[in-house]
Amino acid sequence: MPHDRTAEDLRAIRLDQFVAHPPAKVWRALTEPELLARWLMPNDFKPEVGHRFTFTTEPKPQVGFDGTVHCEVLELEPEKLLKISWSDRKKADWTVTWRLESEGKGTRLFLDHEGFDPDDEVQQLSRRIMGGGWRSHVFRAIAALLDEL
Repeated sequence: MPHDRTAEDLRAIRLDQFVAHPPAKVWRALTEPELLARWLMPNDFKPEVGHRFTFTTEPKPQVGFDGTVHCEVLELEPEKLLKISWSDRKKADWTVTWRLESEGKGTRLFLDHEGFDPDDEVQQLSRRIMGGGWRSHVFRAIAALLDEL
């Protein structure tokens, strides 16, 4: 059965990285608000399904982003899965899912950022900007934080 890989690639960012820390420690970095703020953005996160929260950061006028990300915890499985909605309340209506898998003495951390409109130029620009940021900045920042803990 043929699969249109290109369309799928335009709808999502899918990344993974090995971190040399156990899942319990990685989970803390993903779910403790003060730690989350150190590698991602200031927030009022609580690890509870249904909790609505925001991230705040620098506005990005070129993609119509005012600096506030509106989120809700959609799924939570301690030390295994965190899925949140991610919206700018204008055009972006995405999900961000973190999955943790034990690997040797560390953790394989998977990120799926899904819901980009393949036909929307602004969403595709956002996907490229955010994909680069997740890949180059965020995974490095998580690893650095974990090394400090």
